[in-house]
Amino acid sequence: MKRAVLFDLDGVLVDSRAAQLTTLAGYATSALDRRITVADLPSDAATTPREQVLANLGLHGAINEDGWDAATATASLHAEVFPFVTDTLTGLRAADVATGIVTLRSRRRVNWLLPPNVLALIDTVVCYEDATPKPAPDGVLLALDQLGVAPNSAAFVGDMDVDIHAARAAGVKAVGAGWGFAGPEALTAAGADLVLPHTTELADVLLLLVGAEQSSEFAKRS
Repeated sequence: MKRAVLFDLDGVLVDSRAAQLTTLAGYATSALDRRITVADLPSDAATTPREQVLANLGLHGAINEDGWDAATATASLHAEVFPFVTDTLTGLRAADVATGIVTLRSRRRVNWLLPPNVLALIDTVVCYEDATPKPAPDGVLLALDQLGVAPNSAAFVGDMDVDIHAARAAGVKAVGAGWGFAGPEALTAAGADLVLPHTTELADVLLLLVGAEQSSEFAKRS
């Protein structure tokens, strides 16, 4: 039986909180023609829709995506993949568990955040333009369809309430990434099946969760 673990991107695989806040401040500075710093943003800016944050700063109307891309591309240079990512993805692959990303990012922005060696360990990537965005389950279900995996043989690891809602609606195990943006309490309140406060032995936990066995090679390294 094929199994899979899907991941959100920001806050789960990539430490991009500072980059997201810098993007907001940079775009607002350009659009409002006055200096906006990260300190000027509300404390919940990283977990609030960008339209709402910008509206609170006085910027209303549609976002200029070319301008947003410019701010994002620069800010993304400061985003780093979490240290656990390569080992975790390698461990899942060694155990014959497929991996995927379901993100609200556009495809070109995903390529700015993830280096080629990490992308090579991901079997499928579903982006904003590919399916109805989370909290709808469409992106999760599309990823599973592309991987040929049934929902009851999969888990989705996310750090926001929309991730948990999407996972539950898709019928996969909803795993809260407590190290991400929203925090463990919010993920528990959203209905996560399991909330992990840290990334210690993450591959082992995920393999158990989807009912997969470790390969002998990975077990020796763990």
